[in-house]
Amino acid sequence: MNKAEIVDALEAQLGGRKQAVTAVEAFVELITVTVAKGDKVAISGFGTFEKQARNARTGRNPRTGEAVKIKKTSVPRFRPGTAFKEVVSDTKALRAYQAAAKERAAGTTAAPATTTAAAKKAAPAARTTTTAAAKKTAPAAAKKAAPAARTTTAAAKKAAPATKTATTTRRAAKKA
Repeated sequence: MNKAEIVDALEAQLGGRKQAVTAVEAFVELITVTVAKGDKVAISGFGTFEKQARNARTGRNPRTGEAVKIKKTSVPRFRPGTAFKEVVSDTKALRAYQAAAKERAAGTTAAPATTTAAAKKAAPAARTTTTAAAKKTAPAAAKKAAPAARTTTAAAKKAAPATKTATTTRRAAKKA
């Protein structure tokens, strides 16, 4: 995907081509200038752009084999975030991310409805009810029950606030 394709993709969301072009160019310029100054740009869930210094070194001219001195320089560096790497490497995570993006575009802020541990952590009321019901009805049966009941119990021990973002819950699901 190039800059023109990004503009085309954002056109509908931002209300027109002119706004999309302005937004993309402003974003790229802001990152470029900030990194050139030596500051770091960290986009949560996506990655970090920063300036990295390279020391002076000796290289070789490939034609003659002669030693050539290379001056000290600075180069831009991008380190992808954990959520970005997860979405790129896992097709299930990609589908969940796309579903969440569609929901955000539609105007809802709910986390994607999945059957992973992340979904169980996002719904503390359901998790508590399931755990309490399993403990009251049949303690012995709960031990022999499907792993989902044990996962729910483990998730209850690692209780997390219901206001977690989709990125945070994906990270937690990967660890579980």
